[in-house]
Amino acid sequence: MPAELSDAARALLDDTNVGVLTTLNSTGAPRNTVVWIGRDGNDVLISSDAAYYKTRNLVADPRTSLLVIDRTDPMRYVEIVAKAVITPDEGRALAQSLAIKYDGPDAAAEYVALPPEVHRVVIRLTPDRLNDHT
Repeated sequence: MPAELSDAARALLDDTNVGVLTTLNSTGAPRNTVVWIGRDGNDVLISSDAAYYKTRNLVADPRTSLLVIDRTDPMRYVEIVAKAVITPDEGRALAQSLAIKYDGPDAAAEYVALPPEVHRVVIRLTPDRLNDHT
């Protein structure tokens, strides 16, 4: 059964706070990546290029955690432990939406202009466990 995000955690995710996504590489060593985040109900969404290490690591081993820290109060944070599900980012919609959220209305054009061989994906995290300090 998924862990439910608190209202305060949802607000933290909906703001322009970035996350730190931890994946495991082929040797089992952790790799951290700063990511933009979105939310779909109780799930956290991350946009990525299919060729990036974080995506390849999650395809090989979907276990992950995401740490999101309040940019105005670093003692407020939520850690989400989950198994990632990766799907195509149809029309690069999530990439564009997150670019607008974090960089403004003109930022989506960068993702529209990407060549067709660049495959964007959605990394979906449904929380299995939470460490909520919001």
